[in-house]
Amino acid sequence: MDAEDFPTNRYIVQGLAEQRGLRLVRLPSELDGGLDLDALRSALNGDVVLVVLSLVSYRSGALLDMAQVNDLAHAVGARVVWDVSHAAGAVPVDLAGAGAELAVGCTYKYLNGGPGSPAFLYVRRDLQSRLRQPVWGWYGQRGQFEMGPDYDPVPGIERFLVSTPPLVSLAAIDPALALVEEAGLARIRAKGLRLGRLADDLADAWLTPLGFRPASPRPPERRGSGSHLSCTPDAWRICQALAADAKVVCDYRVPDRLRIGLSPLVTRFTDVWDALARMRDVVAEGAYASRPAGLARVT
Repeated sequence: MDAEDFPTNRYIVQGLAEQRGLRLVRLPSELDGGLDLDALRSALNGDVVLVVLSLVSYRSGALLDMAQVNDLAHAVGARVVWDVSHAAGAVPVDLAGAGAELAVGCTYKYLNGGPGSPAFLYVRRDLQSRLRQPVWGWYGQRGQFEMGPDYDPVPGIERFLVSTPPLVSLAAIDPALALVEEAGLARIRAKGLRLGRLADDLADAWLTPLGFRPASPRPPERRGSGSHLSCTPDAWRICQALAADAKVVCDYRVPDRLRIGLSPLVTRFTDVWDALARMRDVVAEGAYASRPAGLARVT
């Protein structure tokens, strides 16, 4: 897996590997450019059983070619689990067309579900009866209300359920998904790329002279929806000042990154202009200097 993948993904895979006596291979990855497929090619051989990757990197917004990765893995008999959390709702994702077998993701980012919204799972149809949820639960049981003594999973995708789904969150996600469907992912993607290009151009003009540099791929086919910047060791202070003084909320990521999320459904081009202008002013005026250097629990 990508050595720079999101920590939860890495920790889960590490734990499974240790429990089952398997060897985990961490592929070197550039913070700004994401995983180099040459590193993946070099690591793939007949001993590899599973590849775990994020379609869009949380660190840089780098976008992988799903179909190409699937082809490489399948050529040596390995399966791929995709995390599409930073892609779903912003980038068209054709799981079936790309030959994907397994995918997971969340709905609280570009699918507009908000905090606590449900996650989702994709298992290719022919694999649904062959794979088992490792935590067996009542909702995955055949004849649920028969209260049988032994676990007997239903044959379809419902076997991966464990317990009562979060009903309030499920109800709230329906209108959010309807908005995505109404706008259409092709239009959402087109606007997302234009927003990203504007953010990049403004950062080049206003922030590069102040010590910033781009930390996202520039080619449209290599990026998700967002703009990532590398700046000074004061990046965390700048992030705090932006939120408190300039009403601009972005994310700080170690060691020196600021992550600007661009949600095409709700983000306007004027929002991007105003945010980058305020960022420029906060940095140029040194308004961040009084902010604490110690990291908060959430950054």
